[in-house]
Amino acid sequence: MTEQTGAQALWAALSGEGVDTCFANPGTTELDLVRALEGQDSIRCVIGLQENVCTGAADGYGRMLGRPAATLLHLGPGFANGIANLHNARRARTPIVNLIGDHTSWHLPFDAPLSSDIESLARPVSGWVHRIASTADAPRAAAESVRQSLANGGQGATLIFPADYQADPLQGAAAAAGTPALDAASTAPVDIATCAQRLRSARRIVFLLGGGGELGGLGVRAQHAAARLCAALGATAYAETFPARAERGQGLPAFDRLPYFPEPARAVLDPADLVVLAGALPPVTYFGYAGHPSLMVEAARLLSLGEPGHPVAEALEQLADALQAPAFEAPVHPLPAEPAGALTPAAIGAVLTRALPEGAIVSVEGGTCGYPFYAASAAAAPHTTLTNTGGAIGQGLPVAVGAAIACPGRRVVGLLSDGSTQYTIQSLWTMAHEQLDVVVLIAANHQYAILRNELRRGGAALGARAEALTALDSPRIDWVGLAQSYGVPATRAATAEELSVQLREAFGRRGPALIEMAL
Repeated sequence: MTEQTGAQALWAALSGEGVDTCFANPGTTELDLVRALEGQDSIRCVIGLQENVCTGAADGYGRMLGRPAATLLHLGPGFANGIANLHNARRARTPIVNLIGDHTSWHLPFDAPLSSDIESLARPVSGWVHRIASTADAPRAAAESVRQSLANGGQGATLIFPADYQADPLQGAAAAAGTPALDAASTAPVDIATCAQRLRSARRIVFLLGGGGELGGLGVRAQHAAARLCAALGATAYAETFPARAERGQGLPAFDRLPYFPEPARAVLDPADLVVLAGALPPVTYFGYAGHPSLMVEAARLLSLGEPGHPVAEALEQLADALQAPAFEAPVHPLPAEPAGALTPAAIGAVLTRALPEGAIVSVEGGTCGYPFYAASAAAAPHTTLTNTGGAIGQGLPVAVGAAIACPGRRVVGLLSDGSTQYTIQSLWTMAHEQLDVVVLIAANHQYAILRNELRRGGAALGARAEALTALDSPRIDWVGLAQSYGVPATRAATAEELSVQLREAFGRRGPALIEMAL
């Protein structure tokens, strides 16, 4: 019998810990890991044409399933290409296992052209980093990486695997060596009686609900409990501005997202004498704005029921019971009127809300249509929304890829803006290659609209140079031709009626589709 290599042992260990998907863009130093996949049918390997596609897809996968996918990346430069979406994943508390090949251990001292300090690149976006020190270390480190990815509410765990240790045979005794168990991260229990007393004594209360899994602040159970508490206390509730995952649609409360800009956000938060954090961080301004404190709510007005990434539904339910809050009554939200005429962001939000299939997953990136859709989507069929948690753009398409692979029975929609989508446009090829059921909606206004909004803050004029630096119209991107070149069928809609017809047709067939929405 052929002796197992370090690469084979690593894949077997990952599979044994429940990893079944790897998003890969390998290079020369990962070829033994590629060869080792020949005998590992339990792990699906999905090709990404750029590393940021792989890391973003792993983020979308982990957000939906609460367990890690792996990424396979080439040395430090390849990993660096994927850091932007690992930044978003860190903010989303997504479990991910990153596998990075390195030069053979005996070649490292010679500073070859692709040598780099991979550990220094990995630490800012990883909760745990480990360099595999021998072939025997590979299976132990692999099993530990999965356990570490699930720690602290979810985090990146990064393994650096020199090429010679991938290829070398694993000794029998080492292959059977056990892996020490990871101590589970403990979370201090919530003192329900004390929290209930603070709620009773407060006059104006705002609940800020954080995104996450089924038991997070924007899961179904937590939203039901928050609605009960709002009814009992005369309180209001908001989702955090950019939740990792939020359940939305008919039967759920129409909680809005906390506004992005500081003025409307403070209009919500300043009057409250108690802001209750349910899986959310204390709210801060997205950037530093003169005249606005960075921390929008001082510590004395905060009450935390649980950290981001940790379950908070039970604590909210216990508080609702302790305060004898009324039973939850599922609201019925009226559908928006069917729009007609030229496309506007509000019309797009209404069309998508009316057409969205039950159980859909909507990956949102870009403010042009993201906010109007979220406002209207309380009336849509029940669905899940994923937003850009960390602000590094290029997330929307790959997160949609990962979500589609994680949940093949659910239709996925990418509601995206034209500027940010170019950062990871290669995702379209993966959608076509894997024949994923993803409908991509591109708001084509041919500009960086968010930057223009920032430039116009306070009534400032948009200068000619600033306008030129935020314009994407010379030349205009042909989204239909671009999508088709990647193998994705595409159409263009200029009116609400055209969008409605094209959207229903796209939902009615299998495989990917793209609709350019001309604004």
